[in-house]
Amino acid sequence: QVQLVESGGGLVQPGGSLRLSCAASGRDFSVGTVGWYRQAPGKERELVATFTSGGNTHYADSVKGRFTISRDNAKKTVALQMNSLKPDDTAVYYCNANAYTLVTGGWNDYWGQGTQVTVSA
Repeated sequence: QVQLVESGGGLVQPGGSLRLSCAASGRDFSVGTVGWYRQAPGKERELVATFTSGGNTHYADSVKGRFTISRDNAKKTVALQMNSLKPDDTAVYYCNANAYTLVTGGWNDYWGQGTQVTVSA
């Protein structure tokens, strides 16, 4: 199995920045597409950004130009740099990885536990 651990959430004022990090660990696995999702109170979980193993990125319209996703394949980490934060960005942010594991012999989605981001004055 694959374990994902996020860090970097917190409270920030509007216009501020935060950087989220996610580290993957486990045995005998390969990571494909990675991504960040978020869920605000009373709302469904939504995609924020993805980064494929081929190097392509995709962003939700609401974060384009403000957020940047990056990955380090050697370290098996993925990060989300968030700038010009708005109150509407307040949510629990989840790291996601689509990974192949030897034990399952297939590709599955794995999720972190989530990290709270609060944007408020």
